[in-house]
Amino acid sequence: MDAFFNAVWDIATSNSTYLNGALFAAFLAYAAVGEWVAEKAGTLNISVEGMLLSGAFASAVGYHLTDSVIVAMFFGVLGGLVVAVVQAEMSHRLSADQFVVGLTLNILILGLAGFLDNEVEPETKLATRFEIPVLSDIPLIGQALFGQRWPFYLLFLLVPATWWIVFRTRWGLELRSVGENPQSADVSGIDVNKRRRQSIYYAGFTSGLGGWFLIFGQIGLFEDSVVGGRGFIAIAAVIFGGWTLRGTLAGCLVFAGALSFRLSIQGLGYDVNSELLQSLPFIVTLAGMALFAHRVRAPAALARPFVRGLK
Repeated sequence: MDAFFNAVWDIATSNSTYLNGALFAAFLAYAAVGEWVAEKAGTLNISVEGMLLSGAFASAVGYHLTDSVIVAMFFGVLGGLVVAVVQAEMSHRLSADQFVVGLTLNILILGLAGFLDNEVEPETKLATRFEIPVLSDIPLIGQALFGQRWPFYLLFLLVPATWWIVFRTRWGLELRSVGENPQSADVSGIDVNKRRRQSIYYAGFTSGLGGWFLIFGQIGLFEDSVVGGRGFIAIAAVIFGGWTLRGTLAGCLVFAGALSFRLSIQGLGYDVNSELLQSLPFIVTLAGMALFAHRVRAPAALARPFVRGLK
């Protein structure tokens, strides 16, 4: 028992635990914030995994062509938006099943990214680290929150901007209305499927940024396995958080903690079954879904296709 508590203490007081946790949480948050917007509009955007991977690959190609991290960011956003447009148009213009479209896109992007990576072999690097004076010297959390590479800090702008758009603009009000009562929204003159498509575009935008952040703010190279199923964890974070923005971010922190724990316990030299450690983040995700999914209220029209005149 003493050995167990010593291990927990070592992990809890390790700077790497907080540093890795912040990086994982930021990556999940980039995707989850956009997914939260999409689900508030009544869409369930399964293709977020493909958006992240497309954004990561496109940003790597952008840097390979221009040697600019800024240009790579725009390429990443474009990569996420391409997947978003296909998802939105097929699900909310052609009325194809959004689950089937999302899963198909995920598989397609994974195959395309692997093939094109072998053809192009893009060269990338990590972005410049930027430490905020004084704050970066805070024990444990200082480097994790205020000593990161500069793509990390864009999240500090994205989160409040997203909240303001959803709760302080007419577009955000209409978006929430189509997620709760699309028939009433339609009677009020709101184009329901247009708003839903736009919400998926926003998810593509933030997920594209997330793919760019993964390459230039976290790992520094592209492989077709870089996302590794974390797009689905981002979806779970939205459900875990009860479809609130603060809850979604809390979910990202919880699941990032599991991912960071896996790396920290290996880095500190503890002998733990590697297969168990690999599955730990997904076990925590499933446990969180089981505990909280039935205790929160989803948008009333979530995942329900809208057809004018039908209830």
